[in-house]
Amino acid sequence: MKKISKFVTVIFFTAMCAACQNTQKTHPVPPKIVPAVEIKRPETPKHVLGIIGAVEPIYMLPMKTPFAARIDTGAENSSLDVDNMKTFERDGEKWVSFDLANRQGGERHHFEKKILKFVTITRIHKSEKRPSVMMDVNFGGQIIKARFSLADREKFEYQALVGRNILTGRAIVDTALSNTLR
Repeated sequence: MKKISKFVTVIFFTAMCAACQNTQKTHPVPPKIVPAVEIKRPETPKHVLGIIGAVEPIYMLPMKTPFAARIDTGAENSSLDVDNMKTFERDGEKWVSFDLANRQGGERHHFEKKILKFVTITRIHKSEKRPSVMMDVNFGGQIIKARFSLADREKFEYQALVGRNILTGRAIVDTALSNTLR
């Protein structure tokens, strides 16, 4: 009896499947051609200055002689050694006057600049607030407006420190090199 029941079930399902069969002729559908999508990759910085060294010349405009600057990829902003720094107010805004003297060439220049903000530099023994100003510089033949914090860097070997605010997108640093820029 079980065999007959299985046989009838198989015949029933076979008949049902045959009844559902499509008798119309079908034509193969060609695959849709989808145009290729161009993937735009983010632009890579051009590094117009190429590979530079750990110490490079920088011109603090309008001065004519370069300063030897320490290249510091760990510093967010650049820093500059100044003398006779005095803050004052002009038209309700904070300004600073200072002298910049090139230790190597002897050239001196007096500047008066609007203070952008005060930055706090934290050292092991103490914290120090420094004024930050915009300076025009010539770095590797490029004229750049860049922010510099002003400080007494007399104890440091280099009067200028060039940070990432100038380096980013312009140069790659190889600390084994020096004075690659003119």
